[in-house]
Amino acid sequence: MKYISFLVFLLFTSFANGQGIDFFTGTWEEALEKAKTEGKIIFVDAYAQWCGPCKRMAKTTFKDPKVGDYFNANFINMKLDMEKKESTSFRRKYPVSAFPTLYFIDGKGDVVHKLKGAQQSEQLLKIGKFALGKVDYSADYAKLYEEGNRDPELMYNYVQALNKSNKSSLKVANEYLSTQKDLTSEFNQKFILEAATEADSRIFDWLIKYRSSIEQLSSKETVDAKIEKACHNTITKAVEYESEDLLANAKSAMKKNLPAKAKSFAVMADMTYFKEVGDADNYLKCCTNYAKKTIKNNPSKLHELAKDIQSTFASNTNALLQAEKIAKKAADLKKTDYNYYMTYAALLYKNGKNVEAIKIAKKSLDLATAKEDKRAELGIQQFIQKLQG
Repeated sequence: MKYISFLVFLLFTSFANGQGIDFFTGTWEEALEKAKTEGKIIFVDAYAQWCGPCKRMAKTTFKDPKVGDYFNANFINMKLDMEKKESTSFRRKYPVSAFPTLYFIDGKGDVVHKLKGAQQSEQLLKIGKFALGKVDYSADYAKLYEEGNRDPELMYNYVQALNKSNKSSLKVANEYLSTQKDLTSEFNQKFILEAATEADSRIFDWLIKYRSSIEQLSSKETVDAKIEKACHNTITKAVEYESEDLLANAKSAMKKNLPAKAKSFAVMADMTYFKEVGDADNYLKCCTNYAKKTIKNNPSKLHELAKDIQSTFASNTNALLQAEKIAKKAADLKKTDYNYYMTYAALLYKNGKNVEAIKIAKKSLDLATAKEDKRAELGIQQFIQKLQG
């Protein structure tokens, strides 16, 4: 379930409008305190200004919207220059021998995970998921709960800890709330807000029923975010059980409760669902609609969509032809990026159009040469040789 949830998250955020990782600008001591308060792990990029891989990672991976959305939601993020005075206290406890070194550290200051070297976006997302999975916030509460402790505060903290650990909290939450005669009390409405994790649940219905008073306890933004997250989680469940009923449930909940976001959510929900269950025909219909109506003049989104179709349905002729059309449009819109032309050329090649593929690949090579990107030049030259060979 956790792995499916992570995949669905990536699919949703692959079309997000995020701005990359938002790095905390306070001190290391303040970051630790923030981690304790929020129950989060600190992600640290320990770098040096002269480090080439560090610079590339800062310009690419850290600015990737997918990476930003995931890391901003799950970690407190810090960049620390290991050669500056401000990093002295950190450096004493966490020595660095190579740049960059990436740390994941909990609120107690214990290292959860550590690795050396720059990472590309997909690698860093997998590493972040791995680090997050190593911390179980619920273990202590689970022991007390299994021993029979049903104190309301403990039940609330247990539900909160399960949610932080990406575990289902519905059983525990339902057990507590089913014993309550007054769901309008401040504590119980706070409990409902924390426990409403899936749109297809009775607790979610209570969140909607008491939405106005719960917003007064927290904020409208907090409740809206909870509703959207619950709908997202129901899409995860729809994928897991291959249930179009759950898919419809999630879209309906968004339409009723967050109408301003319902249209874009429905498009992403359908694309995510049909992609993950392997329904190529419906997935391609969704992609066509998305490309024509939502991202029609956005070259980066079109380029990403073309690559996504190619990687998902690599042996489907119709999918590859559609990906080719989308890649062509992306390249036509973004005339100065060799990556866009290489994606287009690769799809032409896969579709048996070698002559056209060589022509587009040469255009990609010219752009790479103009940018003096030797590594890209070599790769494109090898691709052209393969086509001509």
